[in-house]
Amino acid sequence: MSWINELYEIFQAVQESEIFEDQKFFADCTPISDFKDIRKDFSESSKTKKDLKILFAKHFQSPEAIVVNDDLEKVNILQHIDNLWSILAVKNTKDKGSLIGVPSTYVKPGGRFREYYYWDSFFTMLGLKVAGKEKLVESMVNNFSFLIKKFGFIPNGTRTYFLSRSQPPFYALMVDLLAQMKGDKILIANCEHLELEYQFWMKGKNLISDEPIERVIQFKDGEIGNRYFDNENKPRPESYLEDTSLPGAKTDDQLFINIRAACESGWDFSSRWLRDSHDLNSIYTARILPIDLNCLLYYLESLLAKCYQLKGNQDLVEKYKQLAENRKFLINKYCWSEALQMYMDYDFDKKESTPSISMAAMFPLFFNIASKDNAQKVLTNIEKYLLKDGGLITTTINSGQQWDAPNAWAPLQYIGYIAAKNYGQHDFAQKIKNNWMKNVERVFDNTGKLMEKYNAIDTTTKAGGGEYPNQDGFGWTNGVYLFFANE
Repeated sequence: MSWINELYEIFQAVQESEIFEDQKFFADCTPISDFKDIRKDFSESSKTKKDLKILFAKHFQSPEAIVVNDDLEKVNILQHIDNLWSILAVKNTKDKGSLIGVPSTYVKPGGRFREYYYWDSFFTMLGLKVAGKEKLVESMVNNFSFLIKKFGFIPNGTRTYFLSRSQPPFYALMVDLLAQMKGDKILIANCEHLELEYQFWMKGKNLISDEPIERVIQFKDGEIGNRYFDNENKPRPESYLEDTSLPGAKTDDQLFINIRAACESGWDFSSRWLRDSHDLNSIYTARILPIDLNCLLYYLESLLAKCYQLKGNQDLVEKYKQLAENRKFLINKYCWSEALQMYMDYDFDKKESTPSISMAAMFPLFFNIASKDNAQKVLTNIEKYLLKDGGLITTTINSGQQWDAPNAWAPLQYIGYIAAKNYGQHDFAQKIKNNWMKNVERVFDNTGKLMEKYNAIDTTTKAGGGEYPNQDGFGWTNGVYLFFANE
């Protein structure tokens, strides 16, 4: 049980008082007193801001800060990344406050992100592989296997307040990356964990319904796809005030589910999930069939077929091959827009493509799901709409949300680069790589830091938007930059 749930009245009071600039800070704290004593002091206080500060100082321990030594700013970018691995690599084996312990060392992103994150880690691992840190890659995969066995899925991050949602399912790619380093024995050893991951995403698939169930969407023609979802329809502890301050917080009975579903997507937040691209209150994430999620699950199904082939279970090989083919058909049926010559997310309610042109369109190319003809159309439009001087922007809309223009994010540069290479567009791939790397290098030369995201349109400024300032560190930027530098 999370301490936040146990002390929710106190938690609300502290968050609403805005003692801390970042709402995530208190969610990451650790109670150091008995809950009864904390409740007693709270009940006897006048609950002013001053009293709450005293209560906090007496009963709570602050989370550890990540400090990047200023001396690192004096080295070149590759040396800086090499030095950062030891700073960002941590071992937290015990549960502490809201932090969930895992058995082995892992790399945390940096900045305010003090815990182990799901999809971030794959892109971090790309760099660790280049750096020859095989043991660290293996320990990170083992941590995710541990989480799957413990919870039945991989949470968004290793915090108790993340236990109602996951993130884009990159675990299969992590396992495959490790298998490239250590052989097929890795696939056999993690087959059970891959199966559990798959069952989490497919929970509810055997229940016939016109409405989505959990993360499963069933279509009238019999196809089964997936959506992002979160069962908890209440404010996020780490963004409590941001959520409760939304205009629809008291009137929209699906608002928090859609907010949390967007967090599960990793794209929190983006006009991709909004009916009105400039109004977060219009979010409808849980009513969308997302391209990227279904492509990732296609890959998981395909890898499971390979795992069972290695284990000699032909029935399961055929089962997962067919599931992967079904998924490929679904993606091309519902997510391909002939009118726009692009892959688009699908609006389950309107039975049509959503209006958002986004980097999610590159996932079918990344996984070789697209036909050659469709792939060339997508690449033409990606170059036309999303490639900028500083890399690939996330969408065409500048909404003020961080997963929109003008921002370029490391994971999507990697997806775009591989997608272009898969279909023989090597010059375009090089342009993606070079534009983004030059942007990263420019910011590093000016600041001595690697950032979470970058402004790809105005390359004289830093990136922005979203619920918090740009973070430095930064796991997936380090990983993708190092991967590109080695290409």
